[in-house]
Amino acid sequence: MPRAGCPSSPRPSPTGGRRFGEVAFLLEPDLKEARGGLRDVHALRALAAAWVADPPGEAVLAPYRVLLDVRGELHRRTSGRGRGEDRLLLQEQTAIADALGYPGADDLGRAVALARAVSEAGRTIAWAWDTTWHRAATTLRPPSRFRGRRPVRRPLGEDVVEHDGEVQLARDADPAGDPVLVLRVASAAARAGLPIGPHALERIARDTPPMPDPWPARGRDTLVELLAAGRPAVAVLETLDQVGMLVRLLPEWAHVRSKPQRNPYHRYTVDRHLVEAATRAAALTRRVDRPDLLLLASLLHDIGKGYPGDHVPAGAEVVAGIGPRIGLVPADADVLVTLVRQHLLLPEVATRRDLDDPATIERVAEAVGTRRVLGLLHALTEADSQATGPTAWNPWKAGLVGDLVRRTDVVLGGEPPPLPPPLTPRQRELLARGDGLAVMTCAAPDAADGVWEVVVTAQNAAGLLAATTGVLALHRLDIRRAAARGVDGRALIEAVVVAPHGEAPDGTRLRADLLATLAGKLDLAGRLARREHAYAGVRRYPDPAPPLVRFDQAAGSTVVEVHAPDGAGVLHRIAEALAAAGVDVRTAIVATLGLDVVDTFYVRDADGAAVLSAARRTAVEQAVLGVLTSEPTP
Repeated sequence: MPRAGCPSSPRPSPTGGRRFGEVAFLLEPDLKEARGGLRDVHALRALAAAWVADPPGEAVLAPYRVLLDVRGELHRRTSGRGRGEDRLLLQEQTAIADALGYPGADDLGRAVALARAVSEAGRTIAWAWDTTWHRAATTLRPPSRFRGRRPVRRPLGEDVVEHDGEVQLARDADPAGDPVLVLRVASAAARAGLPIGPHALERIARDTPPMPDPWPARGRDTLVELLAAGRPAVAVLETLDQVGMLVRLLPEWAHVRSKPQRNPYHRYTVDRHLVEAATRAAALTRRVDRPDLLLLASLLHDIGKGYPGDHVPAGAEVVAGIGPRIGLVPADADVLVTLVRQHLLLPEVATRRDLDDPATIERVAEAVGTRRVLGLLHALTEADSQATGPTAWNPWKAGLVGDLVRRTDVVLGGEPPPLPPPLTPRQRELLARGDGLAVMTCAAPDAADGVWEVVVTAQNAAGLLAATTGVLALHRLDIRRAAARGVDGRALIEAVVVAPHGEAPDGTRLRADLLATLAGKLDLAGRLARREHAYAGVRRYPDPAPPLVRFDQAAGSTVVEVHAPDGAGVLHRIAEALAAAGVDVRTAIVATLGLDVVDTFYVRDADGAAVLSAARRTAVEQAVLGVLTSEPTP
């Protein structure tokens, strides 16, 4: 078990990191109170004043000055509001970056440079606090001879020992002649839950030569062993990073180090996200037949975010060079590249495509290639999502990904994808219930608590899906997926929704509002526009990307994929535009990514054609972009 005061289980900073979070990883950090902030440097000085630690050196004072400069400019800009702010809000970052001279080709580039500098400063200060507190606690502890025992000294691995609660080098260890020793020390520290002693760390950082190219097998195996230690590996990798060893082992790491991800979907900087994903993957290694490739892919899957362009192909190209260099045989290196290239495949398809469409399953099977890669991708998806943030993984998404994996495994086993019946017995029963409009609500099957199914049956009518999605939005129901089917003049709409506070949707009120909307007695568009207008005065940071429409082809439909900023009634407005453009929506799937949505529609032309012509696609794109780029009228 980690010992109190060790960096592997750090003592909370004196400002209370649990309350304010960490400067290094927050989009809008409190520069004074958060862990790694100015208060922590004051605490380091207090330890020095108490003669239990050395005063902070230049390694701490330089990042301290970075935070002071940013806070000073922040106070200058916010002092007119009363007391100067300590929280570095996103809307202030570009102006502060300009005032302090941070480089960048545009506003976003300069803001990112500022955020990266703040993150690096916070990490350095937090690490200095952890290590200084551990050394101070060790100094204040009575010597072992006065505690009635000799100092603990036991072997932890080749040339690595524990000495009185720290990982040290054995007496005859030779860092200069053994490039793998740094990884053996790190692995031993993570497995034992102990910090690396300062003398061992200094020798390793000073004397370790570059790793040969390719790495020896024991070097790669020891890196995997370090990652397999799970959560304790986070602090050890941070220690290696702080003394420059991580970049020496993997030079590509410099491109993602402290790189911010400026959206609320991601909790961490790119490099910390990769480390977190690897530690999450350590808990999943028994599910796959190549744990080593899972751990390496988890550590490297987003390495392309440090390079220009789309991070997925960029990352695959980078990893194509890393694999052979760390000593992977060609077949394993190819699997690692595939995992990086396809690491978004399962979550994107599961949340944006119709899994009942055989073409969807066949495409995934073709992209994955083998059952081994499918199993590794499944585990990588879970680890990546868990490390991303609290909204990136939940039972609902896990169920969709698991369903996709099961169906794809059937195809990779040589069987055709299972064909769903045109209508299930339940759907036929729902369609047979009466001739009027009916609205039914129930807990969604095989979903998490708070996820509900709303079913609407009615006579076929133009705009029924748009009206239904609008009424659901009016009732503050977050739509996850909606499907529309019609048989013998009757329409069936099934929507999976998340209700506010987990409360069950009120079917009676939903039916009344839907009837009023279809009869033209409820100004649905106006009410939704007023809600959007109420939030329009609050500017979103960073600025949203413009809406985007893409087309794809399924077996029996054209797929229209719309990327847009989230907002009240966005799905309703898109569905109205599609109806006005004269296409029938068979299925609508909604995915929310932070402040953006990706809405996917399986459509057919009004004449029944499954493939929209180029001219029809242009008309559909213009109609959708028209409603998304125009300001809704309250």
